[in-house]
Amino acid sequence: MSMTPGARRDLSSDMNVTPLIDVLLVLLIIFMTILPEHKMGEMTLVPQPPPPDARAANPEDQIVIQLQDAGAGHTPNLKINQEPVSWDGLEARLRAVYQMRVDRVAFVRGDPDVEFEYVAQAVDITHRAGADRIGLLGKKD
Repeated sequence: MSMTPGARRDLSSDMNVTPLIDVLLVLLIIFMTILPEHKMGEMTLVPQPPPPDARAANPEDQIVIQLQDAGAGHTPNLKINQEPVSWDGLEARLRAVYQMRVDRVAFVRGDPDVEFEYVAQAVDITHRAGADRIGLLGKKD
């Protein structure tokens, strides 16, 4: 029975929550001591600066596939780093290049008038040839 101000003859229907709060506090303390502390946060990969003796990436080391507009209704011309390549020979040429490389990254640059269908085909062929990552380049400003 809970404490009520006034006469003691009246019965109170209020629940006495003091023992309940005591039990909850004891359980809280027990669970706080049982659970281990989490000292390690999320695992992330933080970019590290290159070592001082490492050589900088040479822009000539990058593979850039250029699609040059050949006029309306014609298939665009292809170049790999300024070297002309046919559409049929693109995959074989890229496979040969990627066999000797550890870094398999390619960039695709298309003229503004080239339809996206041809850019998508070039990306698909580059991916089949073994490129891990493919980036799209815009025009230079």
